[in-house]
Amino acid sequence: MAVAGAPEWIAAVDAFIIDMDGVLYRGAQAIPEAQPFLATLDRLGIPFMMATNNATQTPDDYVTKLDGMGIPIRPDQVFTSALATGDYLRANYDRGTSVYVVGMAALREAVYGDGYFVEAGADAELVVSGADFELVYETLRVACLAIRGGADYVATNADTTFPTPEGLVPGAGSLVAALVASGGKDPVVVGKPSPVMVERSLAQLGTTAERTVMLGDRLDTDILAGERAGCRTVLVTTGISSVEDIAATGIEPHWTIETLDLLEAALVAGRR
Repeated sequence: MAVAGAPEWIAAVDAFIIDMDGVLYRGAQAIPEAQPFLATLDRLGIPFMMATNNATQTPDDYVTKLDGMGIPIRPDQVFTSALATGDYLRANYDRGTSVYVVGMAALREAVYGDGYFVEAGADAELVVSGADFELVYETLRVACLAIRGGADYVATNADTTFPTPEGLVPGAGSLVAALVASGGKDPVVVGKPSPVMVERSLAQLGTTAERTVMLGDRLDTDILAGERAGCRTVLVTTGISSVEDIAATGIEPHWTIETLDLLEAALVAGRR
């Protein structure tokens, strides 16, 4: 029996690409419907990948975080904007390029970890930025000098805010705004809404965009990235974007739900 409001195409979905912040959890608190939803995907044999713009944690960090919430996943099911940025840099810059990173340990590992790039300061040929929860003025000063000195600028993502249990706090896009204002150069943005992360996830899943769902809580990143990659898109309103934001942004998901249990029920009904 079909679930009221569920689109017919949900029965033919082969895989999911899932954002995490605002979809599975908020801060350190799991969203109640997340664990049963993922367990149902496993039971139905529907593969999934996590694709997050958050460049502050590694896949192993996410495995530990989610395990502590009772949500078991594997490191190879997580693709972060830090990893996507590392891939982008290696595809577009020569070995030995000097880089200055504005960001946390996970981003630094993605950039410097294999020795492909050389760590530098204000004389860097390339500046890479992500969220930095320990940001100090000196970091912005060096990045600004490098950019003004001719360095290319690449950003993991441009999310202006980051969801926490206390509310929205400055995200990586806030640092981008500061560096654009001071450095005078717009970055290449690798994370969502660029389709790069979605396309890489599709390749790993081995599925087509037409039969894969991009599931997220943010219209201007998750849903737009899925749209640009040619995926079906589902917005869940447990995070950033609301139903009212759809009209305001003009970004239209294929389906909007309040909580993941409705999507879970639709998938179960579609497999009967």
